[in-house]
Amino acid sequence: MHIPDSFIPLSQAIVYWVISIPFIFMSMKWAKSELEEMKVPILAALAAGIFAIQAMNIPIGMGTSGHMVGATLVAIVFGSPWAGVLVLTLVLLVQGFAFGDGGITTMGANILNMGIISGFAGYYTYLALRKSAGTSIAAFGGAWLGLFVSSIVCAVQMWLAGTFPLVPGLIAMGTFHLIIGFIGEGLITSVVITAIAKSRPDLLEGGYTARPEKSKTI
Repeated sequence: MHIPDSFIPLSQAIVYWVISIPFIFMSMKWAKSELEEMKVPILAALAAGIFAIQAMNIPIGMGTSGHMVGATLVAIVFGSPWAGVLVLTLVLLVQGFAFGDGGITTMGANILNMGIISGFAGYYTYLALRKSAGTSIAAFGGAWLGLFVSSIVCAVQMWLAGTFPLVPGLIAMGTFHLIIGFIGEGLITSVVITAIAKSRPDLLEGGYTARPEKSKTI
């Protein structure tokens, strides 16, 4: 998921930066107006956890690797996909400049995939499912879909860049992240959100919604 510099031509990398910069600006604007001081340590803790868990890369093939993202988790905790964009941008900046994980020119594409697409797709899927399925299942579904969609977009970007063919790329990226979305991203997000909602509901925007019980007919 961390696209290196050599995988995308500079002309295409600039396009992804142009798309990402307004979102980064809006995420900073969100933090300035909406982020409460008492939640800053939580934001920092989530950023550190995501940084650590993204270090566990599993090779997929064709020079690519896969891992968890975490944008949906952050978005659910703070009740806004802008939080996911902000945290993933910070994480990717440190990873790229300090550790060489992901390219500098391609950072716009990485932010677009992992922060914007994953965060927005995952968070709004969570909102759509929460009332009907409950918080736990909604968090699972949102995190899984956010990861999967971002991996598909990444594969398409690699195809547009001429890095690898479309169908093999979709199969490699899609299949792996389909699986890791279930046993990793979705499960961990669901467990964390459920634990926070039950132990410290004041920290979770939107509160906790249990899975609706099926009505019994007599």
